[in-house]
Amino acid sequence: MSRTTFTPITDFTELDLSPPLAKAIVKAQYTTPRPIQAETIAPALAGHDVLGLAQTGTGKTAAFAIPTIEHLLAHQKKGPRVLVIGPTRELVTQIDQEFRKLTARTKICTMTIYGGVSEKPQIQKLERHPDVVCACPGRLLDLLGRGFVDLSRIETLILDEADHMFDMGFLPDIRRIIQHLPEKRQNLLFAATMPKEIRKLATQILTDPFISEIDHTMPAKTIKHTLYPVREKRKIEMLRHFLRQDDFDSAIVFTRTKRRARQLAQKLEKDGHRAVALQGNMSQNQRDRAMDGFRKRNYDILVATDVAARGIDVLSVSHVINLDIPNVAETYTHRIGRTGRSEQEGKAYTFITEDDGEMIAAIEKMIGMPLEIKSVPGFEEVFIPKKTGRARGGGRGSNAKTSAGGSRQSRSGRRKPTSSRTRNTHSGANQQSDSSPGRRRRKRKNTDARQRSNSGPSASGSSRPHRRRRSSARKSTQQ
Repeated sequence: MSRTTFTPITDFTELDLSPPLAKAIVKAQYTTPRPIQAETIAPALAGHDVLGLAQTGTGKTAAFAIPTIEHLLAHQKKGPRVLVIGPTRELVTQIDQEFRKLTARTKICTMTIYGGVSEKPQIQKLERHPDVVCACPGRLLDLLGRGFVDLSRIETLILDEADHMFDMGFLPDIRRIIQHLPEKRQNLLFAATMPKEIRKLATQILTDPFISEIDHTMPAKTIKHTLYPVREKRKIEMLRHFLRQDDFDSAIVFTRTKRRARQLAQKLEKDGHRAVALQGNMSQNQRDRAMDGFRKRNYDILVATDVAARGIDVLSVSHVINLDIPNVAETYTHRIGRTGRSEQEGKAYTFITEDDGEMIAAIEKMIGMPLEIKSVPGFEEVFIPKKTGRARGGGRGSNAKTSAGGSRQSRSGRRKPTSSRTRNTHSGANQQSDSSPGRRRRKRKNTDARQRSNSGPSASGSSRPHRRRRSSARKSTQQ
């Protein structure tokens, strides 16, 4: 913790902000500061480095945008003066929109830099020396290497969703970008989780930071979590069941692959739903249309991959449905953080198969609580995934547990043999292995098969003349 302590603010009016920024905050309908905002805005305004750990959807963007804009308004200088780095195009665009909303009454100029679109408009905007640059690491490093970006005047570096940038392998690019920045600057680092590599990066770039941790390993308390066992081949059928429910308003459905996201969106559209996909193979214009359409409620269902998970900022998402459980436990919190935003209620449904037990256990350990497992009428897949540490169910429609020895255990706890033959198999210690019923049955089958094969074509062919003779005899009688 930083040596300097700050009292969390309870109202934005407590901050001595410039009139244009104060009016923009009122117009944006920001009333009571969110916890991460209440704790970090004052230290950032005082010029301290900040490490903010909080889940997605908790207001981190405004937490760093408000103090940054106030610093820009205090002194007019040639830009760029603020560099914001985010992992995805969607997140970078979202941050830029937040800055634009809060600087509408000012002369502050912002821009975005990311791949997948033409670089010429970005180069032209850089020539006008914008105040704020919101960028993805890859395209920024490319333009920087070719001399189109001058970072020598950067006063504030902001790394948003730093843990996600680590997941995507961007840390080497970020380290190279930092080498081009002035040593004297303010650093604001925000993340939802704190892997070892991110903690190491924070130690390297932050100087005596103010640290705020707002339940960064816990999802929002307004989200209801439920796990639904289902066979892999029935997942889409179960999804259709939930989409017909009365409490369904809008949903983000997460899949593991881009192809599955695209195909699922097409199937749901054929079902009559207003669905659209958001995945990496789409052009930037297509991605923008999908996100804008979902925000404006032209679409009710957004089918997305994890690459897009952290750039989706829509307040009215009633459900997040994990059609496929994520591969990494931390990803679970980022996915479900798309619902229950701004203290609204949300529902997170995860479809699980028998092989998902290990990941379920990892997720429960990370968030510090067990997840409820429920069955859906018509989908009574009575099984508990392996490696969860919970009691396992038996077959479909049964409450029995299957033991390793092959017998079934009833509710009363008494073991019942599966058959009399199974009982006889274990009756004698000196019993020969060939006397087991299974061995005898297989032996008889093999013997019968050899006899049939040895009979050869003569046996099968001998019956044909007989049938022909009977047929000709019938003809002669009829004649």
